[in-house]
Amino acid sequence: MSDGISSAGIIIKRGDGQSSEAFTTIAEVVDINGPNMTKDTVELTPLNATRRYRRFASHFRDGGEVTIEANWTRNGFVDMKEDFDRDVTWNYQIVFPDTGATTLDWAGIVTALGSAAPRDDRIGMPVTFKVDGEPTLSS
Repeated sequence: MSDGISSAGIIIKRGDGQSSEAFTTIAEVVDINGPNMTKDTVELTPLNATRRYRRFASHFRDGGEVTIEANWTRNGFVDMKEDFDRDVTWNYQIVFPDTGATTLDWAGIVTALGSAAPRDDRIGMPVTFKVDGEPTLSS
């Protein structure tokens, strides 16, 4: 038996920027990836290391990026274009379909927005968010 859950029912939301922030679902998302967090390291190897293995210390962390693929809709594109045109971070949430209603909150900047219309498929809307700071998990 596994504790894993299906991705069916997962949603992504965007905040409204108000002091008592309300979040609304970004329409028709079909794929969510991220945030893909990374951590830098700093090398600390002394030149007289007897076994000649490099030594490292943890350094700065990067919240990474979140990428989504959504069905292209006029309203969805307008919302994401509005976020793309902002020069400030905006708040977003991923809401998982688990029994605890787990959310992953982050502030981010829309860094890429596009559309794709492959033959024999739907019109898609890829969006990339650069995470600003630390993503936080809550329920």
